[in-house]
This record gives sequence, structure tokens and C-alpha cells, in this order.
Amino acid sequence: MARHRAYLDYNASAPLIAAARDAVVDAMMQTGNPSSVHLEGRATKAILEAARRDVAALVNAKPDHVVFTSGATEAASTLLTPHYTMGRAPLRLSRLYVGASEHPCILAGGQFASEQVEVVGVDGNGLIDLEELRGFLAAHDRSQGLPLVAMQAANNETGVLQPIQEIGALVKEFGGLFVVDAVQAAGRVRLDITGSCADYLILSSHKIGGPKGVGAFVAVSDLVMPKSIIRGGGQEKGHRGGTEALPIIAGFGAAARVARERLNSGGWSTQMRDTIERGIRTIAPDATIYGEGVVRLPNTTMFSLTDTKAETVQIAFDLAGIALSAGSACSSGKVGPSHVLGAMGHGDGPGGLRVSTAPETGEDDIALFLNALKDIVARRDRSARSAANAA
Repeated sequence: MARHRAYLDYNASAPLIAAARDAVVDAMMQTGNPSSVHLEGRATKAILEAARRDVAALVNAKPDHVVFTSGATEAASTLLTPHYTMGRAPLRLSRLYVGASEHPCILAGGQFASEQVEVVGVDGNGLIDLEELRGFLAAHDRSQGLPLVAMQAANNETGVLQPIQEIGALVKEFGGLFVVDAVQAAGRVRLDITGSCADYLILSSHKIGGPKGVGAFVAVSDLVMPKSIIRGGGQEKGHRGGTEALPIIAGFGAAARVARERLNSGGWSTQMRDTIERGIRTIAPDATIYGEGVVRLPNTTMFSLTDTKAETVQIAFDLAGIALSAGSACSSGKVGPSHVLGAMGHGDGPGGLRVSTAPETGEDDIALFLNALKDIVARRDRSARSAANAA
């Protein structure tokens, strides 16, 4: 019998849920193109628009304001551009402001040149420096174009939740546009694009149990929209050309519907996270838990062990049957410190290990994790004593 493994890396990718799988299979059996006007085309169009309604409902948006993309990175690349339109008139954005702890697809700056990007610092807990952002926006030269601000609702490594309403209100005070990377927050905390001061949200299917390869950006209004980077036959109202990937979009819609139902039924709580962190503290009192002094996602813990490299500990956990990450999944295959921890002032440390769960994570998963941690800490302490005796 295969050994039990604990999957504790939901922030990297959530397993495909049954409803999304079924929706993918059902949509794959459809013949028509959603742009065709015949019966088969109308049938596939109905599936497409049902998915659009489900994704919109997750963030209280209008369905017509959802634009499907190949994922969050494409959505970010589309939104982070100097070139927007207001109706049919061009609208220029001259500078991009991003947080220092953002996901790489935001830090990359999209279509802005590097000299057009300003990085706003964060404090030791990972919260954005609102006064520094205010200073940047106050000094912004509006004669060259409007400011564009892009920041995460929730950090993908630490789970720290940014004060999105405060940031959005500040951006509006200075007449800018506000893009919110909601990839990690969607489905885990309530999001309402109409009340967040956000102009656009970025979403990803596979973070909420849908298939990989599809995401969306959602606009609060269709009056101001980015210039399309994929032009073609006018799909997605001209905002993203190319025949829509109907099966995975259908799966995205199903996952969004389930995520909304789970939020409405109170399916997420901090109890599991708190149990994990109490266990870490008991086993390794010298451990550092990042962002624990501020509001975080209910499912995310990032911690480090003193004098123990995160990559080494991650391998030990994997050998013990536990899947977790040393930092972001987009960069965990690279050797180097976490830029998130560096921005928080912890760049000289051993690096962080991220544990991310879901309501279906079981007590046996947590027990396996904590037992493995006991073994890892015991080995570390034995090695330290041996080194001290040898000296």
C-alpha cells in the first residue's frame, strides 16, 4: 500500500475539484464554436456565458466585465500597460507603482519600461507603506499621464492581506487606476469589486480548484479598458482575441461557483492554521512565523527554522511525504532568497517554508506534517550538539 502523503501546497495549485472536472469533460463533448450562430454554436456560447456569470459572482462583478485569459500572468501583462482607452478615446498611463513583495508577474511591470516602474516598500509584516505610496502619487506628473497602481490582495508566500480599500481610496484621491492581484485571495476571503476601490481584479482558475491554463481579469466598469495584446476575431468583446478555451473556462466557472458556495457556508476558518502554528511553536520555539502580527489568509503559514536552510527542510519534508513550498511555486525551483522576505527585511535569514491548506485538509495531514517537523528539528539539534562537541 502506498504511503500517505500530505498535500500542503494549495497556494501553488489546488487539486482539481470534481465539479470542475465534470464541467471540463461535459464541455469537451460540445462541437460548436461559441462565435457561431447555429444551434451547436449557441450551445457552447451558453456554457461560456454561464462560466462568466459564475466567475463574476465570486467577486460581485457584472458578467460582461469578465475577460477570460490563459491565466493570471496574461491578465497582468494585459492590465499593466500604458495604453488604455476611455470609450474610443486613448488614455495614457505614464507610470506604474507596485509593492516590493508582489508576485513576479506584477514586479515584471508588464508593458511598462523598467524606468517607468516605482517599487513601494513594505514593513516587517509585509504591509504596504501607505505613506511612501502617498508620496509617490503626490509627486506623480499627471501631465505625462495617469498613475497605475498594482498590488496584491493577499501575498502568495506569507498570506498577508493588504488594506486594499485604503490603498484604493488613496489611488482614487490622486486620480489613478488600481489593479488588484486577487489570485490568492479569491475564494478564501470575500471579495467585492464594487466596494474595494479596485478598477480591475486578476483571477486564476487553478488556485481555486479549477483547471490550469485559464484565468481572467475583471473590470468594475467597461468604460476604461486596457488595449488588447492579443487581437483577432473580436472574442471577449475585442479584449482578448482567439477562440475561447471552452472546456477549461467551464471548469473555471464550476470552481468559482463552488468557491462562492463555500464562502457562503463559512467553509474557511483560521482554526487549522492556528493549530499548525501552535505545533510549530511547541516543536521549534525558535521558529519565525512571518506576518503573524497582521491579518492573513486563513490557510497560509510561512515560517523558518533557525540556522536551517529552507530548501534543505523542504527536501526533508518531501521525503517524509509532505508537499509544501520554499517560497513561491513560480520561483521555488531557483536557488536564492525569497524576494518577499527580502522586502520585509528578512533577506539574510534561512528562507521561508510555506504551508498552505484547504478545508478538506485532514487532521492526519497536519499530524504527518508536525511529526516530520519533530524529526527535522531533532536532527538539526543533534547536528548542532555534535558540531559544538567537536569544537
